Amino acid sequence: MIHAILVDDQHLVRAGLSALLERAEDITVVGEAADGAAGLALTIEKRPDVVLMDIRMPGMDGIEATRRIVADERLREVRIIMLTTFDTDEHIFDAIRAGAAGFLVKSTEPEQLRAAVRTVAGGEALLSPSVTRRVILAFADAYRPAGGDERIEQLTEREQQLLAEVAAGRSNDEIAVRLSISPATVRTYVSRLLTKVDARDRAQLVHFAYESGLVRPGDQ
Repeated sequence: MIHAILVDDQHLVRAGLSALLERAEDITVVGEAADGAAGLALTIEKRPDVVLMDIRMPGMDGIEATRRIVADERLREVRIIMLTTFDTDEHIFDAIRAGAAGFLVKSTEPEQLRAAVRTVAGGEALLSPSVTRRVILAFADAYRPAGGDERIEQLTEREQQLLAEVAAGRSNDEIAVRLSISPATVRTYVSRLLTKVDARDRAQLVHFAYESGLVRPGDQ
């Protein structure tokens, strides 16, 4: 069973999301909060698998709450899906930097919502369907890559190639086809990359790929 928490300052939004998620036999909502501070406290208390977090809230916003959750070693297994009204939200890349594992617009179809929770709970990054590669690239362009990151130098050429594929938002199956390897081999490479660059999940791999200068907007 996947345990989820909802953090949004609008009661109707929380109620709607809860009703949609509870229709799934494998997902249960274990708590709700109306702002980032309360969401952080609730996450520490409940230790859910997934937190659906609104980006914009009064007081502590979703990005700061995400940053604090990710920094807490007790919550290392918690995954965060950011909720936004528009897929061109200017704060999307800030949320990637903070450690969010996925993004959804609030108008997402019910089955896509449930699938997104399952995807993120399973350790995958959710960079689509609504928040597309185009949006990630557009906002990545606002950040200058630091370059020279010693962690890049520790990666083999093949690992760097696979990291670039992950940064393009491709799934394991898509990467397997493009690189002529099996999906199982892709999973092995991804696990190795997570360890080598000390990333929490695939979304942080995307962040690392851009910040290190390995990938630049428009490369893919």
